Amino acid sequence: MADANLIVTFDPVHQESAKAEIEAALKELGKKAKILDIKEGMAQVSVDKPREIVKSLKKAKTKFTYTFYWWPVDEWCKSSVEKMKDCIKKVQTGIKKEESWKMDLAKRKVTQEYPKDLIIKLTDVVDKPKVDLNNPDKIIKVEIISDKAAISLLTPNEIFKAK
Repeated sequence: MADANLIVTFDPVHQESAKAEIEAALKELGKKAKILDIKEGMAQVSVDKPREIVKSLKKAKTKFTYTFYWWPVDEWCKSSVEKMKDCIKKVQTGIKKEESWKMDLAKRKVTQEYPKDLIIKLTDVVDKPKVDLNNPDKIIKVEIISDKAAISLLTPNEIFKAK
């Protein structure tokens, strides 16, 4: 099965309603999508041009009641610190020297113990000097989901906040 290239978060209590909302929003945009996995507040979706979809959602007429965040995924890797660092090193090349950046890190369904300074270990491989935690040009989004990690390099308008 192909990996998802779009993640949507939602209230886990309303999984069926969130699924219907995802399908309705994508249908409104004229996009076909396959929900590969949906459980525990997260849908993993496979769709063409996920960045365009996320940007288009801001203009959609769909009322977003159950979904929270939508964002594209650039890379999947094992959720070991070393594999995530390799993946981050690859995506961070998309940050220009003059651009500011930050890392957004989240963990779901994690049984593995991570070091308390995990974000410091992961940001060590980013060789860009301008960090801005409030208004970055780029966001390195790391979502650890069980034994895998979804990693993205995004501009702020490539993350759709539904509520």
